[in-house]
Formats: sequence, structure tokens, C-alpha cells
Amino acid sequence: MSVPSSSTYPTPAGAPGSLGVWWRGARPRTLGAGLVPVVLGTAAAGHLIAWRFAAALLVAAGLQIGVNFANDYFDGVRGVDTKERMGPPRLTQSGAASPRAVFTAALICLAVAAFAGLALALATAPIMVLGVGALALCAALLYSGGPRPYAGLGLGELMVFIFFGLVATCGSAFVMVETVPAAAWWSGAVMGFLAVAILVANNLRDISTDAASGKRTLAVRIGDSRTRMLYRACIVAAGLTIVLGVAVFIVDERYGIAQWALFGLLAWVPAIKPMELVGSATGPDLIPVLTGTALTHAACGLLMALGLVLWHAQQVLPATIVGG
Repeated sequence: MSVPSSSTYPTPAGAPGSLGVWWRGARPRTLGAGLVPVVLGTAAAGHLIAWRFAAALLVAAGLQIGVNFANDYFDGVRGVDTKERMGPPRLTQSGAASPRAVFTAALICLAVAAFAGLALALATAPIMVLGVGALALCAALLYSGGPRPYAGLGLGELMVFIFFGLVATCGSAFVMVETVPAAAWWSGAVMGFLAVAILVANNLRDISTDAASGKRTLAVRIGDSRTRMLYRACIVAAGLTIVLGVAVFIVDERYGIAQWALFGLLAWVPAIKPMELVGSATGPDLIPVLTGTALTHAACGLLMALGLVLWHAQQVLPATIVGG
């Protein structure tokens, strides 16, 4: 298989250091992976405290963009991102920004997340929230950084499931009601599977260049065909998790998720194209798989959130009528 040159993907437009360059370097298409779980976790909690919701969004955005910049920096200086890379050029690799500037940007974003997280910790359970937050910051930096980046150990998918799935969703529910309802756990698992699918799609595209640079992601370790199977398994697992959670709810409401969460299954519509493409697409043709998966993740999370909001409203309305 021939690998397209970097000319396939033009260097980010704009002068070095311009806002447009930095915005593209932040990878805005991936931001839903961090923000949508906050919305869904808040919906699962059934209660909204506006400033805490805003702070949770800041934490998610800061971590997501910080991870992206840190990954850009570490992969750039270690030679993982080269001109043969099949994705859009990164800031460090393309020369659009200096390595020091990219690393500084990563630290600033993580600091924003840390300060917002500190405010949430002081308002809820300081020791526990600060502990989880510290783990999240370490996970952000050690994905591509440190002496043994865990992305190169094949552990990236596991960590994404934990932090962009369970921790993001359940943590958002916790800062609203200071407990984690069962619906948040089920929702977190759904978001986790879909976030893993986003990473798998990305790593599938980069198998050849990652292998050449010595970055042994899970995709590199299990190979092309099994990575494609893993991608499809993650999408299917997300849907099955919703169905299983609803089935448990029907048996015992304390441990499941309300039937309204089945709205999330409508996200199968945007999932159809990437599920088909992932079977045979290679090189740049895999980019629609990545963008389609991000759309599927956002659609599923927001539709589930809508369903849970409607369910909570249904629960409150009769009591309001009776009380009135």
C-alpha cells in the first residue's frame, strides 16, 4: 500500500502562531469526546447546577485540548509524526508552531482544567475529586509523554474508556448530586465504547507510520484486520450497553437506565457509513470513518441526554401536579 505524501494534507493555513492555526491544532472535531459526557452525566444526575456544569465543561475542554497539544508535542519531538503521516499535519510536525509553544499551550489547557476541577472539588468532596483529577492530569501527560508512554504500550483504548467514558460521565453526575446514579454508570460505559471507537479509527489509519516509528499502539499489535473488527465491536457494544441497561431498569429501577435512553440507538444512523467504510477503506479514505465516529459519539450522547431529561421531567411533573 502506497503512503500519500504530506502534500495530500496542506500545512494548516495562517501565519505561525495565528489563532486559526492554534484552533486547528486543538483538533476541534474531537472535542465532543470530552464535552458530550459532561452533558450526558448531568442529564443522568437529573439535576443542574449551572456554575458546576460550566466548570465541568471547562475541565473536559481543558483536558481534551491539553491531551491533543501534548500528543502533538511528544509525537513531534520523538519523530512519531513525520511527513509520511496520513492524517492532517500537526503543529510541531508541520512547523506551524515551535515545540516549546505547543508544550506550553498543553500546560495552559491542563492548568485551566485543574483550576476548574479545584473549584468543583471544594464545592463537593475535595479529597476524592482532587484524587481523580490528579489521575486524569497524569493520564493526559503520560499518553504520549514520560519514559514509557502508555499509548505505545497498547493501553490507550483502556485509558480512554476509563477517563473519557466512566470518569467523565460519572464525575459530571457526581458534582451535580454528590452521588453517582446507576444511569451515569451505564451512560459512561456507552460513551467509553464510542470514545474507544474514535481512537481505534485514528490508530487504524496510522498503523503503518506508528509501526515504522516504534509506537506500538493496540492497532499495531493486533494488526489491520483485527483492528477493523475491534472498531465494529466497540460500536455494537455501545448499542448493546444501552439495551442491557434498559433491561436491567425494567427488572429493578435502582440498577438500570430508563427506557428513554433508547433514544441513543438513533445514533446508529450516522454510524452506518463508518461501519461500512471501515471494512475496506485505507489511507485517507479512513478519515470519514474517524469523523463519522465522532458524529456517532456526539449524536448518541446527546440523544441519550435528551431521553434522560424527558424521563426526569416525567417523574417530576406528576408530583408537581399533585402538590399543586
